[in-house]
Amino acid sequence: MASEEPVFADVSIGQSVYDEDGDELGTVRGVDDDGFYVSSPSGSESLGLTDARDVFGTAYVMWRCWECGEMGEIGTELPENCPNCDAPREELYYWAED
Repeated sequence: MASEEPVFADVSIGQSVYDEDGDELGTVRGVDDDGFYVSSPSGSESLGLTDARDVFGTAYVMWRCWECGEMGEIGTELPENCPNCDAPREELYYWAED
């Protein structure tokens, strides 16, 4: 009888992640209880705010801070720094909130 236990991938920050065809998707930027987050490889096309809203549909597209978990609404772009802990923009990422 097959196990009903979930299988979790062993990933760590900085590890490269590939799709089924062997193409690099990016590197692991962070890991939390919901899974892991990947930074796009250099030279790849970035996802703009309008594109993110198209991808996430009716969910609210927000930003979230890796350092402190603070979340906020996105105007036209991510803030320069986290208003809660002053982490730089590089520590902020798009977040879809229902």
